[in-house]
Amino acid sequence: MGTPVTIALDAMGGDHGPSVVIPAAALALVRHPDMRFILVGDETEITAALNDHAELAAKSDILHTDVAIAMDAKPSQALRRGRWKSSMWLAIQAVRDGQAHAVVSAGNTGALMAMSKFCLKTVKGIDRPAIAAIWPTVDAECIVLDVGANVGADTRQLVEFGLMGAAMARALLGMEKPSIGLLNIGVEEVKGVEQIREAAAILKSAPLPICYHGFIEGDDIGHGTVDVVVTDGYTGNIALKTAEGTAKQIAEYLRAAMGQSFLSRLGALLAQGAFRALKEKMDPRQLNGGIFLGLNGIVVKSHGGTDATGFASAVDLAYEMASSGVVKRLGDDVAHFHDKLELDGTA
Repeated sequence: MGTPVTIALDAMGGDHGPSVVIPAAALALVRHPDMRFILVGDETEITAALNDHAELAAKSDILHTDVAIAMDAKPSQALRRGRWKSSMWLAIQAVRDGQAHAVVSAGNTGALMAMSKFCLKTVKGIDRPAIAAIWPTVDAECIVLDVGANVGADTRQLVEFGLMGAAMARALLGMEKPSIGLLNIGVEEVKGVEQIREAAAILKSAPLPICYHGFIEGDDIGHGTVDVVVTDGYTGNIALKTAEGTAKQIAEYLRAAMGQSFLSRLGALLAQGAFRALKEKMDPRQLNGGIFLGLNGIVVKSHGGTDATGFASAVDLAYEMASSGVVKRLGDDVAHFHDKLELDGTA
């Protein structure tokens, strides 16, 4: 990028506030020494947390506000009452005003999306933003969207999700022609609701820099069948939470099984390296962070209850997104291909 990458952090967002955000930023700074931070929130709390992180303090500016958005606040209420003065709004505004390249918040998801749309606006030609997640697969990673921004999605939006996911895959994962699949209840062309079948027809025939795979099922996500998985936010969020819960369930099963007898404990000791690698692979903190795609700026949403390791992963993701030029890539793709998609008359 040439200049240091500056990340605005909503220090008051999430369940833990500065006690997690500050140590997380310090962890991320070790991995990306060229970063700078704008820490938005209560100056007294932030300064106290910075006492143990001198290097981070030297690379951070504090933007004071004592207003934080409640985790249970309705988006409309948060937008009305928290605009102009909350830590979440001021962090987003820093991106809009060019003071920061990206914003990371563990705060209220609905409020973050509402404020981001109001402040940053959507990319021209994009109907609705989507939340994209990096999903671990057997061999690598894939991108899944939407995972919670939109309860439903019509034909136009599903196609646009595919276009946005492909732009992200090219910019962030270095894929020249990413494969795209529509999540469905079966792989047969007759399966699924009307908007999914219509979106499939458009993606199949549109002259886009993608490889349209077709319909995929839930188990195809983890197998890495495609590079980009497209679905609506209702289904995507359920899939995401189910996968995270299953990973924790398997970890508990393994822990219980390895402690059942002397031989099992001995086997666990001998295989501790393999189990350590498996634990890291299944740890949702390593891929924490959902990207709000389709906005004129980079917004990353961290899980509200995550620890410093998890929040640092979200900061890493914001850094990579800012360095990849994904917003420009997405805008160029939409401008170049939107007319060819012939979506204007699609409902």
